Amino acid sequence: MFERLDGGYVADLDPVESELLQGVLTQLVSLLTEDRDRADPLVARLFPDVYPDDAAASDDLRRYTEDDLAAAKREQTTTMISTLPRGGGLVHLDDEGADLWLRTLTDARLALGVRLDIRDDIDLETELDDAVAKDPTSDRVQLLSVYGYLSHLQTSLLEALLGPEIWGSDRWDHEAPDEPPA
Repeated sequence: MFERLDGGYVADLDPVESELLQGVLTQLVSLLTEDRDRADPLVARLFPDVYPDDAAASDDLRRYTEDDLAAAKREQTTTMISTLPRGGGLVHLDDEGADLWLRTLTDARLALGVRLDIRDDIDLETELDDAVAKDPTSDRVQLLSVYGYLSHLQTSLLEALLGPEIWGSDRWDHEAPDEPPA
């Protein structure tokens, strides 16, 4: 997907990928625009408590910062939407654009992950295989596939940003090196 090219980062999205990202990001903007119910696990994940052991301090800070944070997330998401090639094509990102894409992809994955009940200990491939075995046409299969695509897109951008000397030359070998490169 993403490759480092001429001091930037480039990906060639086909029409389906571009349309999929447009849809996911449009839904994310809607989520970020709605009233935020603190009892909703999605809201708690996108806007976590800064002081998990001090609810009063978290509430106080949230009162002053959450609207601005939501506005910033909406703005970065709409900016990412504006960079998507309509009908597919090349995406060209500089360092700032790559950072924006990473933050936005993280928010999209967090939102989808909460709705799918994805946890750190879940093997996505196994989860998808199980869902396909139960009902290959289910919404869960489709959403797990979208989650997997977003993860793959984010990983490819991280790899392009960090380079093989940091990330590793094998795209699927995500172990960090013991020592930084010289």
